[in-house]
Amino acid sequence: MTPPRAHLPCAAATLAACLSLVTTHAADPVTFTDVTKQSRITFSHVWSTDKKYILESMSGGVAVFDFDNDGWLDVYFVNSPTVATAGEPRSARSELWRNQADGTFVDVTDKAGVGYPGWGMGAVSADFDSDGWDDLYVTCYGTNRLYHNNHNGTFSDVTETAGVGDPRWSTGAAFADYDGDGWLDLFVTNYVDIRLNALPEFGKGKFCEFHGIPVQCGPRGLPGSGDSLFRNKGDGTFEDVSLKAGVADHAGRFGMGAVWTDFNGDRRPDLYVANDAGANYLYKNNGNGTFSDVALQAGTALSEDGKEQGSMGVAIGDYDHSGRWSIFVTNFADEYNALYRHDKEFQFTDVSFASQTAKPGVPLVGWGTHFLDYDNDGWLDLWVANGHVYPQADKPGTDTSYAQADEYYENQGAAHFAVRALSDAPPRVSRAAAAFPPFAGRRPASIDVRSCASAGASGAPPARAKASSGTDETIIRKAAWPPAVSKEI
Repeated sequence: MTPPRAHLPCAAATLAACLSLVTTHAADPVTFTDVTKQSRITFSHVWSTDKKYILESMSGGVAVFDFDNDGWLDVYFVNSPTVATAGEPRSARSELWRNQADGTFVDVTDKAGVGYPGWGMGAVSADFDSDGWDDLYVTCYGTNRLYHNNHNGTFSDVTETAGVGDPRWSTGAAFADYDGDGWLDLFVTNYVDIRLNALPEFGKGKFCEFHGIPVQCGPRGLPGSGDSLFRNKGDGTFEDVSLKAGVADHAGRFGMGAVWTDFNGDRRPDLYVANDAGANYLYKNNGNGTFSDVALQAGTALSEDGKEQGSMGVAIGDYDHSGRWSIFVTNFADEYNALYRHDKEFQFTDVSFASQTAKPGVPLVGWGTHFLDYDNDGWLDLWVANGHVYPQADKPGTDTSYAQADEYYENQGAAHFAVRALSDAPPRVSRAAAAFPPFAGRRPASIDVRSCASAGASGAPPARAKASSGTDETIIRKAAWPPAVSKEI
């Protein structure tokens, strides 16, 4: 095998940087239109209607990647069963949809062989063996799956051979070459240590209520399960170096989103980990195979007033044209989504309230998020997928709701954002947020845009749903720019 071709520490961040070079002159607002029906994507996610257990609230990741190297981005949707259907391996089908280059997609799951990874959570794509074809890694409750791309529209499950199964409850995952040997390594966040035969009783306990209403238990009050770093050996196998590298999460926090990028310009990818109901990690790459958590002194571990938050998704971008990567983290209801402005090397300031990104998200539960310049004005905006974990949130007295609208934050120019209504779509119980170039036009370069497991959607097709389950639809939206827009790259 030969080393990968010019892999960058964080492709999503690179995309954001490229987008920030675009300028526009538009008098009318950008709008998004639901084109799910036209795209022919019919994926539905299995879900439990009452969600009595935390396991049933987390799934729904999405990976957008060009699996067949035809220059068009395809979509993989992750599915999961419910507690009631957990004994039926084929009760929830994940799906791979191939882009037909005309605005429509076709389901190629069965041919590809990626329909049943297990109790799926999220997915990430990367060319781990440097053969020029993107492979697929799926995080699960139970053994994760690494699917090797066979170059012919099919994938092979090489999890056992590669040694990246991680049998715990995995949520987020991210690839990067942290040691500079030319091979992509893999970091996996894990969530709660929980067993199907010993689930906490609904509504019974200190951490099993929301605004006085009985709900599912966790994650507080449950044990965490640690994280994993797998070093790519360059021969199709990996070794677990979590302990040696110092990223095993000895504190047992509840890991969700993770992203690699170089925060100090030393050309070594550092790592940020969003933890639910606990302090977040910012791992500085020491350049010798180890990392140091500098989140507390960097100002990215806690809220502005020093409190732990229920962090879910994470995005990085140079939203203020400073030449430095800032961090945006989505959080749970009654908290605020945090924007950490990068002032200098590993020194950040929480500017959430100052930038006006805090208050709109307080009653909401944020999940997947991306920096993207949706209006082509040269400034990176923000998109947040929202949706509560408790159906009981619809009861009076909670000041929130189960279904929630996604948020679009328009960058007003370095210091402030404003929430914009870019779509008339009704509120939904969202998890995943995946941003990518127009699927109706050939992509200009090899760009891999990823969605961590913390950015999921929600429950097999209706025909396979059981009495305790339901289904939720997938939504594809297309942006429409006003005629006055002129793009300059």
